[in-house]
Amino acid sequence: MKRKPPPTSANAKPSSFTFKKRKYTASEVASHNSLGDLWIIVDGKVYDVTEYVGEHPGGDAIAKNAGGDATEGMHGPQHPSRVFDMLVDYHIGDLQEDDDKTK
Repeated sequence: MKRKPPPTSANAKPSSFTFKKRKYTASEVASHNSLGDLWIIVDGKVYDVTEYVGEHPGGDAIAKNAGGDATEGMHGPQHPSRVFDMLVDYHIGDLQEDDDKTK
């Protein structure tokens, strides 16, 4: 089941359909590391791709970087440029530094 994209300004609904994206630490993302709960980081953005796992043309290869940084793999030759258009639908927030790394 695909997640419905947020409404565009042309067909925007009341604000109940929008939500503020938040920042996640790498540690938070790392806890979502299974096929049933799969988050990835790409170019400093956090994506919940759990709903996409069953549709991924590469099968379980999507889990290779589950809970971690998938930037290198996403920019690989196996992914057509349209994959980044699809990825937008799964964006839940941005990456922030872990507290331990900023001290």
